[in-house]
Parts: sequence; C-alpha cells; structure tokens
Amino acid sequence: MAQADDDDARLRPMEPDFSLINLPTTLPLPVRAGNFHLTHRFNENLLHDDFSTQVQNLFGLDQGANIGLEFRYGIMRRLQAIVQRTSISRTIQFSAKYDGFQQSSGMPLSISPIVSIEGDNNFRHHYAPAIGAVISRTIAERVGLYAMPMWIHDTAPETLDTQDTGMIGLGARIRILSSTYLLGEVTPRVGGYVIRDPEIAFGIEKRVGAHVFALTFTNNPGTTYRQIALGGNPDTLNLGFNLTRKFF
Repeated sequence: MAQADDDDARLRPMEPDFSLINLPTTLPLPVRAGNFHLTHRFNENLLHDDFSTQVQNLFGLDQGANIGLEFRYGIMRRLQAIVQRTSISRTIQFSAKYDGFQQSSGMPLSISPIVSIEGDNNFRHHYAPAIGAVISRTIAERVGLYAMPMWIHDTAPETLDTQDTGMIGLGARIRILSSTYLLGEVTPRVGGYVIRDPEIAFGIEKRVGAHVFALTFTNNPGTTYRQIALGGNPDTLNLGFNLTRKFF
C-alpha cells in the first residue's frame, strides 16, 4: 500500500511496533494491512541458577518456552482486529483497537481505546472480557511514553468466585540509535483481584525494514490482558524475544 494512499502506512520512527514488550502501543495499522507478532518466553529463571548452569542451558533455550502467536488486520481506517493464541492454558484472545486520536500539533497525546475477550482451552471456557485504552506521547523523536488503564473481568481462577482486576500499564521506549531502542514497562494493579508482583519487563529492540526484533527480560510469561493482570512471579527473570513482521 503506497504511503500516499494512507498516512497510517508511513514510518513512525518512535513507534516501530504495535507492542512495547507485553503492553500495546498506539501505532495505527493501514486499512487491509496485516501484522504478525511472535512472542517467546523461555522458562529458565535467570535469578535462580548460577551463571555456569545458565550457560549450560543456553540461558533457557533448553528449558522450554511459552509461545504466543498474534495476527492483526486493519478492517477500516484506524480500526484493528486482533487475534492472539498463547501456549499458556491454550488461551485465545480476540481484541479490537481504535487508533482514533493521534498526536499532532493540535493533539498532545495519542489515545487508542481497546476491547477484548479471552478464553482458555482454545476459547472454550473461563472467558475474561476487558476494556481500556493506551495513551502515549512522543518527545523529540527520542522518547515514547505510554500508560494503559484497563479493567479485566474474571481474573481469578475458576475455582474461586468471579473477581475483577484494575491495572495501569506504564512503559517507555527510548531511541538510542536511528533504528535501535531500549524498552521498559511495569504494570501495577490498582484494585480487585491482586496476586504476586506487578508485571515488569525490559529489553532492547531493533527495526530492520518491515521486521522488528526485541530481546526481552520479563517476570511474567503471559501476554494476554488477564495473564498480565495476574502479575509477575516473585524473584524471577526470564529471557525471551519478540519478532514482528509488517505486511504493508
């Protein structure tokens, strides 16, 4: 799709991907364009084993991994349809994001409302709808700041009574070279069902043409909204990566 046909197809140097590490961004997707996103979270706890053991396990590559596959499609101007499937509980999440408010000279922030629903065992049970928004601001083509307030329904295990969780994801992308970035995010919970530590993640990201690769470190292998709301594992740090391919 030519850039002249749709301004959403232009390169945005401060927003190269539709995700930070686990949290979404406000990057719009052109109409009838697609994006494939792969997440990999290895099971080796880098804070538990000594360095020699980590080297022998290739820092987790021998310990198995939690894998997520996501595809998004631009169904109309500024509206994305997204489906994600993770190996954790074989969860499938369907979501939609509307990038209707983009930062400009007359608009200080980008705002993207989000709605979603996910279910375990290939969307057969334990359904968890969610609603929220991503709010971002870029500064001097060097720093991107993000906040994501969100409410998620039925975050507790099925053996417990239905409970909800409110959370606010906070993140930043810092551009250190023309196509290389440092990433960081944290997602504290602000009410409802709260267990474990807040989700935290950091990494380094590289854009190469239509591909974006990020080497990540997280305390939570989950990537759906309910999985993020359940928090990170205490005293845990896992190596992983994200890989994105744009089709526009």
